[in-house]
Amino acid sequence: MKKNKLALALIISGLCAAGTANAANDRYIIQVDNNNKGVVKALAKKLGGDIKVDGNGFIAAQFSGHDLASVKGLLNNPHIKLIEEDQKRVPMALYNDDAGNAMLQQLTPYAVYQSQADQVTFDANAGMKVCVIDSGLDATNPDFVWGNITGDNDSGTGNWYDNGGPHGTHVAGTIGAADNNVGVVGMAPGVAMHIIKVFNAEGWGYSSDLAHAADLCSQAGANIISMSLGGGGSNSTESNAFANFTNAGGLVVAAAGNDGNSVRSYPAGYSSVMMVGANDANNQIADFSQFPSCTTGRGKRVTTDETICVEVTAGGVDTLSTYPAGMATSASLAADGVGFATSSMENAGNASGTAYYMGTAESVDAGAAGKICMIDRGNISFYDKVTNCENSGGIGAVIINNEAGMLYATLGDTNDTTIPAVGAALEDRSALLSSTTIDIAIGTSDYGFMSGTSMATPAVSGIAALVWSNHPECTGTEIRDALKATAQDQGASGHDVYFGHGIVKAADADAYLTANGCAGGNGGGTTPGSDDISLSTSGYKSKGTAYVDLSWSGAATSTVDVYRNGSKVGSVANTNSYTDTITTKGGGTYTYQVCEAQSTTVCSNNSSVTF
Repeated sequence: MKKNKLALALIISGLCAAGTANAANDRYIIQVDNNNKGVVKALAKKLGGDIKVDGNGFIAAQFSGHDLASVKGLLNNPHIKLIEEDQKRVPMALYNDDAGNAMLQQLTPYAVYQSQADQVTFDANAGMKVCVIDSGLDATNPDFVWGNITGDNDSGTGNWYDNGGPHGTHVAGTIGAADNNVGVVGMAPGVAMHIIKVFNAEGWGYSSDLAHAADLCSQAGANIISMSLGGGGSNSTESNAFANFTNAGGLVVAAAGNDGNSVRSYPAGYSSVMMVGANDANNQIADFSQFPSCTTGRGKRVTTDETICVEVTAGGVDTLSTYPAGMATSASLAADGVGFATSSMENAGNASGTAYYMGTAESVDAGAAGKICMIDRGNISFYDKVTNCENSGGIGAVIINNEAGMLYATLGDTNDTTIPAVGAALEDRSALLSSTTIDIAIGTSDYGFMSGTSMATPAVSGIAALVWSNHPECTGTEIRDALKATAQDQGASGHDVYFGHGIVKAADADAYLTANGCAGGNGGGTTPGSDDISLSTSGYKSKGTAYVDLSWSGAATSTVDVYRNGSKVGSVANTNSYTDTITTKGGGTYTYQVCEAQSTTVCSNNSSVTF
């Protein structure tokens, strides 16, 4: 299959997701009180700034040819609180693999079964709404309950209902494709969605776009924000926007990244955001799924915080979902009238005929004339195999894998064969080779496959909406905790950086909340009553005095109580941060916890610092 430019752009952007998508050299976020924004905007424009985003408490502007230091020098104004880089954010789909045929019947993606989503009924009356920040949604796809879908456009990206490539449509289908006997079914079928299109024609956006989008999600009444995107570098404007959404009772979910390394991608790396990794259909971690450490700092300043690393995983390898109309390719394979799983390789068309076994098809074989060539993988290229089949008079080709699983392949960019060619799984080899007649077809489709943490993220978002719809009295943080407490442990025993707590299980999370209530039990690896608030700490010394910076999210009261080593330090304003001063001389370990005012049950995890 020759990949079109949109597909190629998504592949490239997915490969470059985290660590390489840095801020543009000339675009910056300027934090300013809303009542002083007019003055700052006027100053920015006067100095050559092009205003890109007018957000709540900030603006984003482009200053061509100026670095951060230069812009800070130009914008020397007392109304400005902070100027920071506007980090790029890109969609995270590692690769596209167009296969399958969902045009004739409704198919259930494997991740639905794997996550037990088919065992829980979505309550459409619960008022759940998922805000999808991505590349837009194709309005022509019939697999959505369009009366439940609204959207916003971001500056310069076009209409939210016009797709900017297949990424956003694929993501939305995983979350909420309808149970309507067409195409696929989502994790929370028919759930209300609010679509915000943030990616431009080149396939990327900025952190300021995401911060602004978070406000739009709130205004739209969303419970969940789903972001299959990310990039390197953090900034406080973006972090604050998602912390505010979480503190208001919502849940934010984002992709870990697709570079297969330990780099921390943002916004998933913020403590207020649930980071999601990807596993395959065999409960194995995807080789592209990023695995940042849960620890920060060095030496005695090392702290551990599981909210800045992968918390759970879901199916994200070869995920079938919705595509913009006709942008995917589908294939079907039947042997003696019995359907088999298959993948499209090249050359649209239909072929029906007698099966003929060509071995590895390393030469022309006149016996294949007028027949469907059944070919084993190995020894020569797929292109050469199909060429030899066609030169033998074959009218179609089925290439069978020589290792477990489906054969996903193409015939290369120089393909000049014309007969339809499909791949087949090794597990089906005996049945296929013993058959008499073969029918194959390749055509365009509104449904296709993608792989990436981008695909796992909407799965978790949809599962959260599904579970939450049956427990609407809970907060987003409580749903987050329930998903972690009931995830199926995989990889190393217990929590690990690849799977986090494990693969999400909707039915188990639903049962857990039914049995334990929103506050849950002791399933998340913390003490009872903790994890309602997420806390991270960082220690340092200055001029001989030790300080500990506390950062938290999830507290609902105007003040919070801060505890050190089990003793109350004091009550402070709920600003999501506080610095504690250690007056005791010498070293030691200090364990902190933050609780809502006058509460001993609505508390954070324990977070420790050693000096």
